[in-house]
This record gives sequence, structure tokens and C-alpha cells, in this order.
Amino acid sequence: MARVRGIGGIFFKSDSPENLYGWYEKHLGISRSGNEGVTFRWRHPDDPAKEEITAWAIFPSSTKYFGNGHSTCMLNYIVDDLTATLRQLREEGVEIDERVEDYDYGKFGWITDPDGNRIELWEPK
Repeated sequence: MARVRGIGGIFFKSDSPENLYGWYEKHLGISRSGNEGVTFRWRHPDDPAKEEITAWAIFPSSTKYFGNGHSTCMLNYIVDDLTATLRQLREEGVEIDERVEDYDYGKFGWITDPDGNRIELWEPK
């Protein structure tokens, strides 16, 4: 079973998110809309009519969204079936956050790799 089909988001911490957003906009042309991060749009390789997105955002260094570990970044991976993926990973002994969140744009779950890095899994609607 294919578990991950793309990168849904790239998130990292900063002591000065506003200044860092400004740097990325000035030097790399990465501009956010409003208070949200950036959304990169792309086409699904197996179905070019289907649009996908990858989110990119900077969080304050004090955020707890990345879990309790030491990580300064977190990747979000797109999956087709979050429930089945989490079930399989649990059977394989992967550390799973029991919380799953469901929004109008998809479901989210979290796992932790052996180095303590939090990983977000996203099943888009």
C-alpha cells in the first residue's frame, strides 16, 4: 500500500517569524496571504486535472504544535487514507499521537520518528 503521495506542508520555527517572512518575501519572492502561511499549488502527477497544495509556514519558536520534542521543523505528508495509515503504523510500532483532527479541508494525525521529530499526516477532502 502506498502511504505517502506528496508533501502537504513544510513548517518551521523562528524566534522572529515576521522578520523571517519578510526575508523570504524579499529574497525568494515567497509571499503569504494575510496571517496565514503560503500555499503552493501543483497538479497531481497521475491526474493533472486534480490540483494539490503544499503549505509553507513559519511558527513562533514557542509553538507546541510540533510536539514536545526538540524539532525546529515539521513536515506534513499527504496520505489517501489516514485511518488505515495510522493503523498500519501503529501495528509496526510507530509512536502515534492518539488525537486526530477533522476539518472541512481534511483530517490530520501525527506520528513521531525515532529521533523525536513530529510528522503530520494529512488526508485532504
